[in-house]
Amino acid sequence: MKKWVLVLSSVLIIAVVGVAGYAGYIYHSVKTTAHKIYESREPRVEPASAGKERSSVQHAAFGAKSSVQTDNPQNKPAPFDLKEKKPFTVLVLGVDQREHDRGRSDAMIFLTVNPAKQSILMFNIPRDTRTEIVGHGTVDKINHAYAFGGVNMSVKTVEHFLDYPVNYYIKVNMEGFARIIDSLGGVDVDNPFAFYYEGHRFEKGELHLSGEEALLYSRMRYDDPRGDMGRNARQRQILQQVIKNSLNIATVAKIESLLDEVADSVKTDITFEDMKTFLTDYRTDLKKVDQVEIGGQGQRIKGIWYYLVNDKEKSRIHQLIKEHLE
Repeated sequence: MKKWVLVLSSVLIIAVVGVAGYAGYIYHSVKTTAHKIYESREPRVEPASAGKERSSVQHAAFGAKSSVQTDNPQNKPAPFDLKEKKPFTVLVLGVDQREHDRGRSDAMIFLTVNPAKQSILMFNIPRDTRTEIVGHGTVDKINHAYAFGGVNMSVKTVEHFLDYPVNYYIKVNMEGFARIIDSLGGVDVDNPFAFYYEGHRFEKGELHLSGEEALLYSRMRYDDPRGDMGRNARQRQILQQVIKNSLNIATVAKIESLLDEVADSVKTDITFEDMKTFLTDYRTDLKKVDQVEIGGQGQRIKGIWYYLVNDKEKSRIHQLIKEHLE
């Protein structure tokens, strides 16, 4: 498996299938699905509290032509030219979305991609992280940003927390993600310890999971000795297996089934043209995935449990991002 595919989560399954050598009909279906899942977001605006370093970092990350005029909300940043193989960032949102309820982001995974270094940096942002919710005027759990303001508020809040811009986002409906897993025939995982969760027992060792079981497996945290960090690791494990299985698709029928599920479950501001560029110009240059964790400690504040990340740790993560993208 080419590890770089982890970068774009399940949405790039579409692009992988699109270049797999199938007939023009499949290519057309892929293109149609890519257009269906495309959803732009508000222009990126430089936070008023950002310092000089962040301004220069953001300018470098977006490219020289992509500066944003903060006094013109209609002025969208020009995309950098991926043909130049510039590094970029991606925020993956796994959303627990219900009928008549926007829901909350059940998983937040941040990735930096640098073809010059032939590597990807990947880490989860713990969902209980206490931070300012940009645009809402509150300090709350970071995953609440999606409930308050959708993708736009989530992205702005993550940018503020990390002090670094988000170039692309991918939103995956977790219930739909379970159907994607079923379309791929389930996933195989190596469970480090046995546990019960919502009526299901997950034995220690090698397991084959259906879509519903995979979601339950990735959501348990209270019986995990590592808490949210352990759950984050299982989420990344599931994503990796989904991508691996997608590369083994052998029939047109399976591809069409998978495209139907992706179309109903994924939204992104990655264009179809950018997807093709990732495949043709990036994949051979990206050979490894480095994973880090955001350190912190749990604490109750006014009866509510939060994950607290101090300024020193924020600076460490910011520096890791900066160094990886330079």
